[in-house]
Amino acid sequence: MAFFRRKQTETIDLTALPQHIAIIMDGNGRWAKRRGMPRKYGHSQGAKVFRRIATYCKELGIKHFTAYAFSTENWKRPQDEIDSIMKLLDEYLDTAEKEFEQDEIRLTFLGDRTRLSEELQAKMNDIERRSSRFDNYCNIAINYGGRDEILHAVNSYLAEHPGAEHMTESDLSAHLYTAGQPDPDLIIRPSGEQRLSNFLLWQAAYAEFYYSDILWPDFTERDLDRAILAYQQRNRRFGGV
Repeated sequence: MAFFRRKQTETIDLTALPQHIAIIMDGNGRWAKRRGMPRKYGHSQGAKVFRRIATYCKELGIKHFTAYAFSTENWKRPQDEIDSIMKLLDEYLDTAEKEFEQDEIRLTFLGDRTRLSEELQAKMNDIERRSSRFDNYCNIAINYGGRDEILHAVNSYLAEHPGAEHMTESDLSAHLYTAGQPDPDLIIRPSGEQRLSNFLLWQAAYAEFYYSDILWPDFTERDLDRAILAYQQRNRRFGGV
């Protein structure tokens, strides 16, 4: 049996890893406020943590990683904060391809891109195309909402099958943004909040949840280890005995 040891008393069973880990990157603004800094500073630090954790997942052997970066509801935030997040995303995309190519990670973007600038959309499309040869997925949810995704999937199916009177679970899954990827086994939410916040509502049906009080910019590889260890101690029955 293979183990990954970070501390004498903590071992991760590498033969029982989740296939797919999803994280709600929460607490950037509060982290910055506690330091007397503008909220955009927290988002900048959170982006650095995202890069580290995405790479660490790949090092462990986790093939699918999804990060909730900006929700359909986040447009309600102050315009200057939205502008700073979009600028940060634009700057990040300029360097992301090179960084993730070195790590052989496939970048994909979940969500409705139509509200984003044409420049951002073009960069996202180009990165997806160029990294498509890799089989370690890093999904970034931008302008994403779980309800919106389900509605989008239904409408996409109906557009392909005019006059259809019903659809199956497989039909709907095949039209989600995550089509072709396994559902998340483990969903992590730092920052002390304990809710899904419209994240992967369909895919989370049998996910294990892990919460911590750590704000996202303070989240480390050790914290991910703890979440995986907690996951490995649970008995997943999927409705059985």
